Amino acid sequence: MPNIVYVGASLDGYIADRNGGLEWLGMVPNPDNSDYGFAEFMDSIDALLMGRKTLETVLEFGCEWPYSKSVFVLSGTMTEVPDAVKDKVEIVNDTLENVVSALNTKGFERLYVDGGQLVQGCLNADLIDELIITRIPILLGGGTPLFGALPSHLEFDHIETTVLLGEMVKSHYKRKR
Repeated sequence: MPNIVYVGASLDGYIADRNGGLEWLGMVPNPDNSDYGFAEFMDSIDALLMGRKTLETVLEFGCEWPYSKSVFVLSGTMTEVPDAVKDKVEIVNDTLENVVSALNTKGFERLYVDGGQLVQGCLNADLIDELIITRIPILLGGGTPLFGALPSHLEFDHIETTVLLGEMVKSHYKRKR
């Protein structure tokens, strides 16, 4: 039951700049408005597990709710779902292992894990089975890191790498178990 990270990152490994900004993700001209395989990826998952800050960031985009799948927000501080997404989001609060197990039991077997702290927590608990990382050709010099300290090494097999628009590099890895 794979838990998958699908994320854009700077060359120096950040997923947001020092101010939490994501504008740099769109720095490469995209004349055909490609989604770089995101829709196909979304079709392959059962649900999203995201952190509270990620939910807040998505809500700040001011656009229509972008997810057709169930979204679970892991938060120890959020007690109510914002009105704008009351029927689209459920708050969960437990250990990562218990949350993932409970979602798997409910039939959500392929989880898209999104959010810096959540991804790092899942990596620490060895709960990530796949990484799909698109490197954007920019050095941010600081911000929200994709990776943090780990209690031990985690090994992955390289599945494939694709060059997007001649500038971005999208790599797919699966956890060696």
